[in-house]
Amino acid sequence: MRILLTGATGYIGKRILPVLVKNGHHVICCVRDPKRFNPPESIKSFIEVIQIDFLKEETLKNIPKDIDAAYYLIHSMSNSKEYEKLEEITATNFKNHLNTTSVKQVIYLSGIVNEDNLSKHLQSRKNVENILNEGRFSLTTLRAGIIVGSGSASFEIIRDLVEKLPIMITPKWLNTKCQPIGIKDVIKFLEESLLNEKVYDQNFDIGGPDILTYKEMLLEFAKVRGFKRWIFTVPVMTPKLSSYWLYFVTSTSYKLAVSLVESMKVEVVCRDNRINQILEVNPEGYTQSIERAFTKIESNQIISSWKDSQISGVKQINISDFIDVPNHGCYKDIRERKIISQKDVIDKIWRIGGDNGWYSANLLWKIRGIIDKIFGGVGLRRGRTNPTHIETGDALDFWRVLYADKEEGRLLLFAEMKVPGEAWLEFKIEKDKLIQTATFRPNGLLGRLYWYSVLPFHGIVFRGMINAITKQKNV
Repeated sequence: MRILLTGATGYIGKRILPVLVKNGHHVICCVRDPKRFNPPESIKSFIEVIQIDFLKEETLKNIPKDIDAAYYLIHSMSNSKEYEKLEEITATNFKNHLNTTSVKQVIYLSGIVNEDNLSKHLQSRKNVENILNEGRFSLTTLRAGIIVGSGSASFEIIRDLVEKLPIMITPKWLNTKCQPIGIKDVIKFLEESLLNEKVYDQNFDIGGPDILTYKEMLLEFAKVRGFKRWIFTVPVMTPKLSSYWLYFVTSTSYKLAVSLVESMKVEVVCRDNRINQILEVNPEGYTQSIERAFTKIESNQIISSWKDSQISGVKQINISDFIDVPNHGCYKDIRERKIISQKDVIDKIWRIGGDNGWYSANLLWKIRGIIDKIFGGVGLRRGRTNPTHIETGDALDFWRVLYADKEEGRLLLFAEMKVPGEAWLEFKIEKDKLIQTATFRPNGLLGRLYWYSVLPFHGIVFRGMINAITKQKNV
């Protein structure tokens, strides 16, 4: 069957794609920026990649007419203050164009929207469902609450809170009930719903067997990890204060924190589990989902992470717009070193950032990350998804990977930190030397003042970094 997959570069899209290919389907992957899409080599011959922006109707002509089913996995939650309007336009354009194709079924992964008073985020999910329901195709809506899995936003936020705070003074919304579900089971529901007439033109709540408060989720997470944690809820935290608390303690962006806080005040509990019987899926419990996630983390088998999606940053960039590093009107810090072992140098470059640090002046990097957080940036908390592997589009602390090619010996990063301008950091091997280049294109006088204010630290940071990268191992 020919399956249209939207959100192919997202957390869910990256996980359902290999499952669809394994089941013998030909998958048409919709991506806004093809340079951010790096599917495994083993499945490339079974997929088709088309460049689509569902906010731009003129790009929809790239969608083929002969498709059997489609997954709607598009999410705009933190990209704009007007994300509800953007999601409405996106859903409308998607529906209108798919009405001109041979598609039989659309599967939409939404949120649990059973309460009368919904957050803006959940209300937007419901509005999208209503729009898609107007299509000529059969719609299957799967409504999930908290998704627990390695790399999921919910999992990483809970992990940040539990691992960093022995004592938590928390907002009262931690007493709100929810019904978490493991990512393995979400993918199973998506898989089994495909072209299954038993679920046509229906919506279903999907969740695990456990109904817990957010406080209970944190405490159970701590128990699994072997930590002792104390949590006290107070009624005085306003939504804005709660959002700042979540933003500074975890790796989430502020906009995402605001949306999450609003949603966490609403109970997300399944009203029935009839789809479990229809599809013969028995979701595992919350504790099992946590244990499974850490098994994946410890074996470096994280297929996708929310941190690598654009919602983890404060800037929404197309890699194509920044991959050509400018030379005019810029300041540059260029350093070169002779190298003996190209393999050792590349291995070090590909391990940079995250828990491995930046090889020099890590305290200064941490201070810069804290300053970035204070001014509304992403800081260093995103880390990196895999300790040794880098792909184009990955988040790397407060950088975004624009280009990564081990064979060519080149890694290009673009700064997503708050700076009065635009910044790039490039590592490139040419013959027997490593060239490390920091480029900054200032925005007006403030940008120029910024460059000269940090210039004294370049000798410590950049010189130390290239020296450490090119230093030979003791034999």
